[in-house]
Amino acid sequence: MNASLQSAVKAIAEKGYAVIPAALSPEKVAVAVAQLTAALESDLQGSSLRSATGTLYAARNVLQLWPAVSEVWQVPPLLQLLPHVLGSDYGLVRVLYFDKPPNQSWALPWHKDYAVAVKNNRLPSSQFSKPTTKAGVPHVEAPEWLLQQMLTLRLHLDDVTLENGPLKVLPGSHRGDESQPAETILASAGDVLAIRPLVSHCSNKSHPDSARHRRILHLEFAGVRDLPDGYAWHDFIPFV
Repeated sequence: MNASLQSAVKAIAEKGYAVIPAALSPEKVAVAVAQLTAALESDLQGSSLRSATGTLYAARNVLQLWPAVSEVWQVPPLLQLLPHVLGSDYGLVRVLYFDKPPNQSWALPWHKDYAVAVKNNRLPSSQFSKPTTKAGVPHVEAPEWLLQQMLTLRLHLDDVTLENGPLKVLPGSHRGDESQPAETILASAGDVLAIRPLVSHCSNKSHPDSARHRRILHLEFAGVRDLPDGYAWHDFIPFV
């Protein structure tokens, strides 16, 4: 394990997150933006989320809208990182898309990510709860032991500065420690934030005068293939 990978694995264990700089080349980012834009413009499934004026600010079911997203993240730093964090039997289980368009920004309060996408959320269970349906896909709230074996990669398609609503995180909160000062995650296009779903995080609106987008691909990975109580992931794309 090289020094940068070792540092990222240690940071994820201790703080709950790490930034992998320049994981995606500018060329790869440009291709991803072009392909993603085309997929979202041709969305007939209602997975794209738009404001009352029609401005696109998010999308669900990106794996179905744009299957090639399962390959975008496959670059050496990330392919090396995930097995060290999740073990060898990991898979991609959900992909979301977020943007904060100029003049149509939004904010999120402090929270953790508990929801996972499953094939059937109506089975009796002592571990899964709060069934919901998001853009036609069943979701449930997962138990903490499962969330502790998941990792999200946030692929930055734009520079993230103080003016376009950067993510704020509480280091160590994935382990229940909410006492540390919040950190603001700034990034360049091509940087990737690897973060545990149980890290407390929030974000503010972009500055009213900002002309910047804040486009992010949010890829969730799990180190557990088989779920209890007859449940199954809605998607599980293995990489072994």
